[in-house]
Amino acid sequence: MKGVLLVNLGSPESPEPKDVKPYLDEFLMDKYVIDVPYLLRAFLVRGIILRKRPEESAHAYQKIWTPEGSPLIVFSEKMHKKVQPLANVPVALAMRYGSMSIEKGLQKLHDQGVDEVLLFPLYPQYAMASTLTILVEAEGIRKKKFPNMKFTDVPAFYNKPDYIKNLADSIQRHLSGFEYDHLLFSYHGIPERHIRKTDVTKSHCKIDGSCCNTPSPAHDFCYRHQCYETTRQVVKLLNIPQERYSLTFQSRLAGDKWLEPYTDVEINKMPAKGIKNLAVVTPAFVSDCLETLEEIAMRAKEDFQENGGENFLAIPCLNDEDEWCQTVGNWINEWAK
Repeated sequence: MKGVLLVNLGSPESPEPKDVKPYLDEFLMDKYVIDVPYLLRAFLVRGIILRKRPEESAHAYQKIWTPEGSPLIVFSEKMHKKVQPLANVPVALAMRYGSMSIEKGLQKLHDQGVDEVLLFPLYPQYAMASTLTILVEAEGIRKKKFPNMKFTDVPAFYNKPDYIKNLADSIQRHLSGFEYDHLLFSYHGIPERHIRKTDVTKSHCKIDGSCCNTPSPAHDFCYRHQCYETTRQVVKLLNIPQERYSLTFQSRLAGDKWLEPYTDVEINKMPAKGIKNLAVVTPAFVSDCLETLEEIAMRAKEDFQENGGENFLAIPCLNDEDEWCQTVGNWINEWAK
């Protein structure tokens, strides 16, 4: 029997430091997130980062927390509830980090008699710190707990026509009535070394401005290429001229060379360039979360206006939009056939 496991990032149990700290520990100690040897990772995370970060992150979570709970969990659950009736097979929801674990999700499917699972990471673009860690974690659990299960995984869907149409339609709807000077595509950042590590050719990814535009098998796993390709296809569909949009990367950590240009730096420069009305979309996420609601819709907006900007629109993620849920349901049913 076939079934599907939708997997998103996860969330602390509450926006209090006592719950944020173990969540951050699990997240940052993942070797695919901070990809350095264990002892160095433990020193960085437990010796340095977790001394201050839980308080800071808890404050940020408190700003976006809803009566129903964490926005990322709430939106993921709403999406799951809409997708299940559209799918011809059982669908479960799990998170890579936190209490809604992949193991619990697989157990739910197993209890329904499922022995062939479609792993569905809810990330349009492939990255080792998002997609790969889900697949590795799931495989480890399968070997220990569910040895008779068979896995298939959904490849990055950054360029699938129905996803691109859902994203473009959503952007167009939210831009209706907003006279924007510029549309910014802000993607979650990753260290440049992650791009090189996931290069299957071991030689293509130079991050030099040309490699992402030169056809290569590396593009199947190149986060940077996939971000640019998502943007290219969306602006083509919406007929947005080149001078009215740009692409940046957000949420970097200090100490490493991360993908550039940086969202916060570029947004702060925009008012001086005559951009007074800015719309920002975050297509690395399908569900609104800390990085979209607090980092962009609150902090980036405040910085933009402090630097002379006037109107700022944060375009929501696809969340549980009907078109998007229908697309996911269609993909599941195509696989189930």
